[in-house]
Amino acid sequence: MLKLVERMLAGELPALARLITLVEREAPQTPEVMKEIHPYLGKAHVVGVTGPPGGGKSTLVDRLTQVARGQGLSVGIIAVDPTSPFSGGAVLGDRIRMQRHYLDPGVFIRSMATRGSRGGLPRGVRGVIKLLDAFGKDLILVETVGVGQTELDIVETADTVVVVLVPEAGDAVQTLKAGLMEIASIFVVNKADLPGADRLALEIESMLRLSPANFEWRPPVVVTQALNDIGVEEVYRAVEEHRQHLQASGELERRRLQQRREELWQ
Repeated sequence: MLKLVERMLAGELPALARLITLVEREAPQTPEVMKEIHPYLGKAHVVGVTGPPGGGKSTLVDRLTQVARGQGLSVGIIAVDPTSPFSGGAVLGDRIRMQRHYLDPGVFIRSMATRGSRGGLPRGVRGVIKLLDAFGKDLILVETVGVGQTELDIVETADTVVVVLVPEAGDAVQTLKAGLMEIASIFVVNKADLPGADRLALEIESMLRLSPANFEWRPPVVVTQALNDIGVEEVYRAVEEHRQHLQASGELERRRLQQRREELWQ
């Protein structure tokens, strides 16, 4: 096991893939692996992309990866898919939207099945994030499965949470009441070519202004057409600004400490 970790730390992709499989299956060797990679953690910025189904999360992740690669960053993608009722593995329908990155050596894509999780993320996803971090990824994008309003595990996993909504997703007020308001670092109103996009963005901004919470960071609302590369760079800039805010305020270390505490209790 130690040799496998050493190979992974040396940059071998097959070793990384094998270790991810071990962690995903919660193999007995997982604690040993986590112990060995611990000194190499904390460098990657983890961005969660969540929201109701059909919002264009996979397309946005694909376009954000393109922007990051254009800046020379190494990217890891964890795409959480529904669980196949036959094999128990991930249903890989959304991965076709990321096919441009499959042959890019600077991008590592891993699909994971929910395996019964109701919070949008499988149990092993934190271990996989740590492996990608230790492997040297600068940016890790975690796309949740899109189960809707109960999908709040991502706030305990990511440094920055991007909530993707679309005009056709239903009553925005009810969606935000369900918890997405509290966890969002950035709101994205995608598919802006649909009727009602501007109204939805205004509704979100109005709710943010009326919120009793004292935001040190007020989540920006970015209107996009991810499929047409419109607004994606603005989302990426908002992610960078949030990362800088977390580091300058000390919130990044506090948040990661809380995440480690929650992981220990779980």
